[in-house]
Amino acid sequence: MPRPEHTSFPISTGFRRLLAGGLILFLLLLLFLPRQAQEWLGQMGEPMALILEGPLHGVAALQDSVSETWNHYIALQHVWEDNQRLKQKIQQLQGEQNLLREQAILAREFEKLSKYQATAPMTTLPARIIGRNVSNWYRAIVIDKGTRDGIQAEMGVITHAGVVGRVVRVNAITSIVLLLSDPNVAITGMIQTSRDEGIIQGTPQGTLQMKYLPPLSPVQVGDAVVTSGLTDDFPRGLHIGHIQQITKAATDLFQSGEITPIVDFSKLEGVLVITSFQPTISAESPPSEESEGMIPVLQHLP
Repeated sequence: MPRPEHTSFPISTGFRRLLAGGLILFLLLLLFLPRQAQEWLGQMGEPMALILEGPLHGVAALQDSVSETWNHYIALQHVWEDNQRLKQKIQQLQGEQNLLREQAILAREFEKLSKYQATAPMTTLPARIIGRNVSNWYRAIVIDKGTRDGIQAEMGVITHAGVVGRVVRVNAITSIVLLLSDPNVAITGMIQTSRDEGIIQGTPQGTLQMKYLPPLSPVQVGDAVVTSGLTDDFPRGLHIGHIQQITKAATDLFQSGEITPIVDFSKLEGVLVITSFQPTISAESPPSEESEGMIPVLQHLP
């Protein structure tokens, strides 16, 4: 018995394309216009809306999540750029603050020198330290004044606190100053209380010694040591330091003492170069008769 034949309805190629295009349009509508698609499908009837409501809600939530994430990324990108600009600004301000702090420190140091210079019984020239050389060979500083400023070799160098050293080499715009702690520098000094004199000289270790003190000198630890004024580099009475230790062996003819210098050579920023033992006289304020009478006394003090 023959089997019944099934009737087939062929689908044309054009209809297939139309169906595929409609499906693609529907998917695009779901992806890019989920909320509008919900309203449109709601008008088609409640059954269809109930079937597609869940997927449409999911697509809408996904779109909102992607949009929110993108907005957060853009916002974070702006925040990162703002942070970079703020970091650069902070670095710039920190550099400016550090520069101002250094200028303030220098200003305070030179203010002290200026006040001392105005009252010192001698003529001095302020100079800034622009170089240092502390080695086993010599201990020296470089200052920003030279022959064009009137600086000459063998001039004494001081601060408002006390003695620093002596000028040893000069060119047009700079000079080299050997510190008092250098072994190649020797000046005359005296114990301020007993008036006993000796030679102040540096050591290879960078310390100060007072040599050739009289054997019977009543020098004691803590005594102040000042310049004696017997040489042409320093006037009398400038502070050098204090006796830290006294040494005298049984066979020694003289006593010697180790001195703690009054000036911290490692922290100097500026100095005063003694250009003349004569005090500076201001043209605006001529000296009175009393001061005129005092100047020679200062000059001829022993």
